[in-house]
Amino acid sequence: MLASLVIVFREAIEAGLIVGIVLAATRGVPQRGWWVMCGIAAGTLGACVVAGFAGQLGALFDGSGQELFNAAILLIAVGMLTWHNAWMASHGRELAREVRTVGTAVAEGDRPLTALAVVVGVAVLREGSEVVLFLYGVLASGGTSASAMLVGGVLGVALGAAMSVLIYLGLLAVPAHRLFAVTTGLITLLAAGLAAQAVFFLQQADYFQGFATPLWDSSWLLRDDSVVGRLLHTLVGYTASPDAAQLVAYAAVIALMLVLMRLARGRSTHVHQPARSSP
Repeated sequence: MLASLVIVFREAIEAGLIVGIVLAATRGVPQRGWWVMCGIAAGTLGACVVAGFAGQLGALFDGSGQELFNAAILLIAVGMLTWHNAWMASHGRELAREVRTVGTAVAEGDRPLTALAVVVGVAVLREGSEVVLFLYGVLASGGTSASAMLVGGVLGVALGAAMSVLIYLGLLAVPAHRLFAVTTGLITLLAAGLAAQAVFFLQQADYFQGFATPLWDSSWLLRDDSVVGRLLHTLVGYTASPDAAQLVAYAAVIALMLVLMRLARGRSTHVHQPARSSP
């Protein structure tokens, strides 16, 4: 439940911030709320369509290469989480500026109101589609049930929407970049755990058997089937008896994500630095 809450909470805030920027830039424009709601509805409908196709795809592989399919889904989710963190590190401010520009153009009459629905709809569809894939990966990794994941998702949407409203109204003193820093760290650990679980599924399909010997057993301290063990397994990939392949995958994802985010931030800072005037 915690993993789905963190993922949905993060994506809901990102979509909510875009909606908030659009509303702030078009303050006073008649019928702006109606077009924004249309965009939210269209994006949500598109995400539901993506969810339907993901469920049908999983059913096709049920009982036939299910381990390989689960591993592939988890690795795709890890790749998208890594790309997501790195992309937001370098393009988050740029995206906010572009959205604000569209809102200003609508307010000044240079663009039609339908542009608001398009911008909001694309944002909700993008974040919603990512949520679908991420949650499918969390469900495939085990450690949580569909009902617990649903509860976590609903709580994530509610908390994300409430926090977005508070940020929009200026009532929340927590800076958005600090909030994103915390959720980025949690998503990094979540992605590392999904990578380790993908290796486990590949080992069940007779791959990486030479590295399948457990390195230690910490079940005396925290069992996998305990309440805390299941929560940590879902959220950060805890396993009482990890093997070398799983540890390598876990550490490699963390290292790769940190390097990519640092490079992305450095490139973004370099691009947006003002050019020095020649003497």
